[in-house]
Amino acid sequence: MNCPHCMSLTTKEQQKKTVLGYRTFCCSACRRTFNERGGTPFNYLEYPTEIVLLVVLWRLRYKLSLRDLAEIFLERGFVFTHEAVRDWEARFAPLLADQLRIRRHGQARTSWYIDETYIKVHGKWCYLYRAIDRDGNLVDSMLSKKRDMDAAKRFFQQAVETVGYAPERVTTDGHDAYPRAIRETLGSHVVHRCNPYLNNRLEQDHRGIKQRYYPMRGFGSFTSASHFCRAFDEVRQFFRFRTTMNQSVPLAQQRMLFRQRLESFQALRMRA
Repeated sequence: MNCPHCMSLTTKEQQKKTVLGYRTFCCSACRRTFNERGGTPFNYLEYPTEIVLLVVLWRLRYKLSLRDLAEIFLERGFVFTHEAVRDWEARFAPLLADQLRIRRHGQARTSWYIDETYIKVHGKWCYLYRAIDRDGNLVDSMLSKKRDMDAAKRFFQQAVETVGYAPERVTTDGHDAYPRAIRETLGSHVVHRCNPYLNNRLEQDHRGIKQRYYPMRGFGSFTSASHFCRAFDEVRQFFRFRTTMNQSVPLAQQRMLFRQRLESFQALRMRA
């Protein structure tokens, strides 16, 4: 393991472990000691990394308030406040979102459906741009304070960076900014279809963030709202069982897939 202080490879594991059970190391170059969380965003946490990130996962995955999570883990012997949950969400939800975005790079199809929905932030309506492919898989999402040409261009540029390539066909509603934004950002070769009925699949897909967002009664700041919406969509896509639209997945298979995804997610979190 590299030394987080001098990046030396000449480190040796010690027999002593930390209070939370993490391994300790000694660097032969700078003579400093550190644990396996040293140099990571999880260093100096007073709780195990697995517990902290499980709190963040449940916060994103289920309709649980900050106080609900504090009470649930109180029964398991971990005492922390709802403000600690808020802090962990702000610190680690973006890290998880970045890891999941990297993981699905290049997996989206080349036919995109794009639309925006309303999200209330600090008493004002903002616009959540979202895109899925023809199989219902997430392409990208972006929260914007405005619904204009600049926001549309930024969303298309971000989507191309996330996926790794431009689409062959884009389906949108009748927003005036989309034709020019597609032409200048994605290229004139991209086929643009403007039909609200063809975009119904994305209108239905908005229900995921809407159902999770309603119990929260809005967001307090634009930054927290942006981080939450982005992380929520990434986690939702990661645990999505269907690979095509209208695919029927038996309950037994859903449970098996969920256990597999959860194990993969736990391994992913330790590398975050």
